[in-house]
Amino acid sequence: MPLTQLTPHHIAAAIRNVPDFPKPGIQFKDITPVLADAKLFAASIDLLTQNFKPGEVDAVVGIDARGFIFAAAAALKLRAGFIPVRKKGKLPYQTYEQPYDLEYGINTVAIHTDAVHPGSRVLLIDDLLATGGTAAAAAALLEKIGAKVLEINFLIELGFLKGRTKLQGYPVRSVIVY
Repeated sequence: MPLTQLTPHHIAAAIRNVPDFPKPGIQFKDITPVLADAKLFAASIDLLTQNFKPGEVDAVVGIDARGFIFAAAAALKLRAGFIPVRKKGKLPYQTYEQPYDLEYGINTVAIHTDAVHPGSRVLLIDDLLATGGTAAAAAALLEKIGAKVLEINFLIELGFLKGRTKLQGYPVRSVIVY
């Protein structure tokens, strides 16, 4: 099938459900079949970046770790820089850090203090929107630097977890919603 005819339905059909991973009761959405299919992967990037043309975005920010895959490819397509938001302690230079709540505790993400310049136009991408905590923390880091978050985009959204509520004030798009 030509790339231009691929839809979110085709991508969703390739996503594998893995029951009870990483713990009982979780239905894990495995994106590796999408990544392994060049046309589906390319269609995913096209859909994640469909609102932008090269030159309209200064940087694409990806969230550790699977978000890196989609954000790096999107950055190439948009001829923009790629910026990683990583877990605390994983970046080698001076960082800003932002904690966020987990179901049982707190985690922290970080970004280099010089990752983008104030006023930079950024597209934030991750593979999955669940509860929204990680994406909200990443957006807060970008605002701390002075970046303008144009959109926050996800390949998959677990709508029943209502993660969008933590991203109010930002344009949010998801390719596939379960």
